[in-house]
Amino acid sequence: MTNPGDNRSIVHMDLDTFFVSVERLGNSRLNGLPVIIGGMSDRGVVAGCSYEARTFGVHSAMPMRMARALCPDAVVIRGDMEQYTRYSNMVTAIIAEKAPVYEKASIDEHYLDITGMDRFFGSVKWSHELRQRIIRETGLPISLGLSVNKTVSKIATGQAKPNGELEIPRERVMPFLSPLSISKIPGIGEKTFHLLRSMGIANIDTLSRMPVEMVERLLGKNGIIIWKKANGIDPTPVEPYSERKSISSETTFEQDTINIGMINDLLLKKVEKLAWELRRKQKLASCVTVKVRYANFDTHTLQQRIPYTAFDHILLPVTRSLFNRLYQRRMLIRLVGVRFSHLVSGVQQISMFDDSPETISLYQAMDRIRNRFGQRAVTRAATMGTVVVEEDE
Repeated sequence: MTNPGDNRSIVHMDLDTFFVSVERLGNSRLNGLPVIIGGMSDRGVVAGCSYEARTFGVHSAMPMRMARALCPDAVVIRGDMEQYTRYSNMVTAIIAEKAPVYEKASIDEHYLDITGMDRFFGSVKWSHELRQRIIRETGLPISLGLSVNKTVSKIATGQAKPNGELEIPRERVMPFLSPLSISKIPGIGEKTFHLLRSMGIANIDTLSRMPVEMVERLLGKNGIIIWKKANGIDPTPVEPYSERKSISSETTFEQDTINIGMINDLLLKKVEKLAWELRRKQKLASCVTVKVRYANFDTHTLQQRIPYTAFDHILLPVTRSLFNRLYQRRMLIRLVGVRFSHLVSGVQQISMFDDSPETISLYQAMDRIRNRFGQRAVTRAATMGTVVVEEDE
């Protein structure tokens, strides 16, 4: 029941066991060994693992203590988000050079809309050559799926792994999807999976044949989207990736000021607010920009690339450092602004390299309170009492 109007050519590219693959580039002795990336202590969490470790039952987000018990011979590495960010950006740069439209969906996956390429190159040949170039220039294994929409191409990528390619033309979409487990559908989480399985719904074919009204009653509005995906329907466009994609906050002072203590407190408040917004939207940023406008309206900005993050305690020192480098003129300040950009989707991966789960638990607790009672419900004492005029973008 694929959408008859969906004649697009959508490529999904996913770097295989990305963190492990980057580590293996720097240490070939890790090849063929079970490797686990994450916090080094028993209280840490698995951020990624090799296929060799997966055969023992290890998977991402598993407690490190359990992973070590399942695979005692595994090589455990803390991980280096700076390295992973660098290689992610290398892959993006190669794709950006060739693809007419691309979306960076996360640190290790991209969607490309190459509709119309058939008239010039042939979509399969073009995709294959791009994948080979990424492998050749970065040394990283990468898999791809090519089909009529984002859902089918993403599922195809999963079936092509490790380090493979799979094309699913329009007429083969339902024969391809039908026998697969419902767990293969993007957007079906653990709770939804168990609910459907408890009703005897195991494969996509069964789900696709259910009346859509029944799926909606069972799963709410999201059930309609899941039912459509089970039927190979996904009109979601590939959203052009822009390095300008950002969230920001600016403040124009009621009176021009030189009160650096107050400005530092304000920067802390902005970073808290924007970082919470990143986490709420499940985004990570890799660029920080600070803006200063003086009383004479001279405006200066400074930016710094950083490893992908959404944590206040990482973003704040960078923000303050940029402001200190900018503010050299000792003139009255009219406006200050902070922008986090180069955003990608993803949970806070770097948290999984942290040996201090208390830090992660604290963020999660604060975010739960903010999500329920609003952003101002929890804040650092230093940010209280600052009166300003906000101009969020």
